[in-house]
Parts: sequence; C-alpha cells; structure tokens
Amino acid sequence: MAKVRAILWTYDQTKDGKYPIKIRISQDRKYKYLPTGKYCFKNEWNEKEQEVKKPHKNIGLVNAAIDRKKQDVKDIIDKAIIEQEILSLDQIVSRVQKNRQKVTAFKFGCDRIKSLHMRGKFAGAKDELAYLNNIYDFRTHNTALPKETEIANIKARRKERMGSKNQFEERVKLLSNCDKLTFDEIDAEFIKLFKAFCEGYLGHATKTVTNQLIYLRTLFNEAIKQGIVKEERYPFGSRGEKIRHTAGNKIGLTKEEVKRLEDLELDKGSAIWHTRNVWLFSFYFAGMRIADVLKLQWSDFMDGRLYYTMNKNDKPVSLAIPEKAQNILSFYASDKKSHTDFVFPYLKKADPKNEEDVFTKTRTATKLLNKYLKRIADQCGIQKKLTNHIARHTFGNIAGDSIHPLMLQKLYRHTDLKTTLNYQANFINKEADDALMSVINS
Repeated sequence: MAKVRAILWTYDQTKDGKYPIKIRISQDRKYKYLPTGKYCFKNEWNEKEQEVKKPHKNIGLVNAAIDRKKQDVKDIIDKAIIEQEILSLDQIVSRVQKNRQKVTAFKFGCDRIKSLHMRGKFAGAKDELAYLNNIYDFRTHNTALPKETEIANIKARRKERMGSKNQFEERVKLLSNCDKLTFDEIDAEFIKLFKAFCEGYLGHATKTVTNQLIYLRTLFNEAIKQGIVKEERYPFGSRGEKIRHTAGNKIGLTKEEVKRLEDLELDKGSAIWHTRNVWLFSFYFAGMRIADVLKLQWSDFMDGRLYYTMNKNDKPVSLAIPEKAQNILSFYASDKKSHTDFVFPYLKKADPKNEEDVFTKTRTATKLLNKYLKRIADQCGIQKKLTNHIARHTFGNIAGDSIHPLMLQKLYRHTDLKTTLNYQANFINKEADDALMSVINS
C-alpha cells in the first residue's frame, strides 16, 4: 500500500535560503513527489511531525495547506482500496492533480477562511467571507429582473443571512459546496462584469471594489502555487486586469478642534463621555488603533509607560504615558478589579481567554463608538467626519513636518519608512501652499 509523508526537499534552495515542502508518495520502494507551494528554512521544519514550527511566521496557514495536500493523496488511495483497484504511483499523482483542478474558487476561498479563523485571525476571516459573499451574489444574481428589484432581493437575502446566530459557520459550509465558479472562469470578462456589479448593484466605492479585486488576485496566486490552476490563466497584471490603488485624502482634526473635544461638557459615566475618552486616549498615543485601545489591560501599564503589542502586525510598543492620558486612566482606576482587568468598560463582559469573544465584542464596541462620535462632532461644531480612525489622521495632521519621519515611523510602528512618508504626505501642505500663494499674490 502506498504511504504518504510531507518532507523538506533539501535538493533545491531559493535565493533567500528556503527549501520547498513536498508530499512524498512511496510504494514498492519507488517514490513520487508533489509540490505544496510552501517553503521554509531548515530550522523551521519538524521532520517527526511533518510540519513547520517556530520561528515560522505562518505556522497555522502552512500546516493546514500541508495537511490538505496529504489528505488529497490519501483520499485517492483509500478510494482505490475500497474499490479494490490497484494504482501505480503515476496513476495516483494523475488523479490527485485531476481532482485538484476540480476545486472551485468558493471551496478554495472557504479553506482559506477556515484556516484564518483557526489561527485566530477573525477579522481577516470575516473580511474574506464578505468578499466571497459578494462574488456569490454576483454569480447568482438574476439579470432578467429589473435592476432595482434585484438590488432589493440581494439586500433581503443579506438581511436574512445576518439574522442567523451561526451565520459564519453556515455560510462557510454553503459556499464550500458551491460549484458555481471555477478558477478557469475567472478571466478579464468576469472581472469586468464583477466590477460593474459591485458598483451598480452593491453600491461599492472605488476603494472597496479595489479591495475585492486584490482578494481575487490573492486567491488566484495561491491557487497557482498549489497547482489548482495553470499560471497562463492568470487574469491580472500585464496579461489582464491592472489593479490601480486609489488614495483618498486623509483628513485629521486641527489642534483647535481637538481642544473643543477636550473641553466639551459631558455627563461623567455616560456612553458619549466614554466615547470621548477612548478617542482622546487613542490620539494621545499617536493614533493608537481602536481595537488596541479597547483591549488594554491594567497590566499593560508599568513604571509610567504603556507596553502593548499591536494587533495588526504583532509589533511590541513601549511609550511614556502623557499626562493627559494619565488623567483619563485615573477616571477608570476605581473600577479596576484585578491587574488583568480591561481598562475601558467595553470588554468587561468578554472572556479574555476566548479570542473570538474578545474580537466580537471589540467590533461591536467600535460600531457603537463611531455612532457616538457623530454626535460629538455635532456638539463641537466639527464638520469633518469624526471616526475612531480619524484619531490617527489627527496625530499625523498636527505632527505635519515638525517630527522627523524616522521618529514618526517608530510611533506609527510602520515596517517600511516609505509607508510613513506616503502616509505623512497627506498632512504636509505648507510648501505647496506657499508656492501657490507666491504665484497668486505676485
């Protein structure tokens, strides 16, 4: 009987020193190898367990892919045993490759979603499920109906999905079994029509449509790596759709507008009072992301400093606590029950050991905070759209060109200085303004 094992193929090496991970099929002292499309360094490979290990950054994703490839082979072998069929190694490989070509884009996308969810990447899993739902709505929408009628139908179906308690699990299961889209069907014409559907039926803005295309491109690249679709079918880049990133204006508050927020008279302990505190706290720490603010525990503060790990990129942060931030902390000190208690009230009922519960309550709180921020903007006479994320733009706007880019990179925790320069360019206007005025007023 054929045996299946994942191995590190040390006979080939990439330029950065990694080795390919392959599936070895052995039978009668003969071997065949199938690529997994995954790579790792020697010190990241666990030969006994046939999986990657730390310090590999994507352990869950890579190991899930390896398990899928091994299972694909085992399924072929087990079926042959049941049907009392004797297969050669070449026949096993041929059937595996043939079966993988039948994997739909929906099944492949759902496998990615399940992997993200398993690794605790709940935001990414939910975002990708939303993208996949949009593709499904595109493939199943009724073009024979008047446009407005079908838009209403789509909204009704979505409302029904949202009403289910187990909507995530149910939707992933449904889409996994959907056979309405293969990768070979995703071509330039498909992308053109999908873009039109997103804009015309779903009312998506340009940036949202771009995000959908980036997701499709990611799926396609991964499918090519895994041998599910041939590279010549790739519908992006020079041979197809060119994704153009559009950067809208990033607008932050001014010093004077922040002062209005600070001076606004609000009832202590009210929902809108907590909202103002959270927003200002984010601003005082260089535009700390809202999810990171809500997850802060008292144990994150030591010796006059804040120590935490950014949720977005797992980077450690250590900053001195500004006096204004300390004043906000003092409001909540009386509610402190333990060293590991959450500082702000929004996650008090969350189970800190349950990552999904924390994620769900964080996302719910974020929506609630944005609602109250609109009221705060009205009360302060601020015409700009005030949201949680605007705290980050506000810090950039006030910083302008007065802080060295390298220091801003450290405060923002950007991996690449280019990201900081591009981000801060939104808020550095003095030279352009002076040039304009020198011509107009000459």
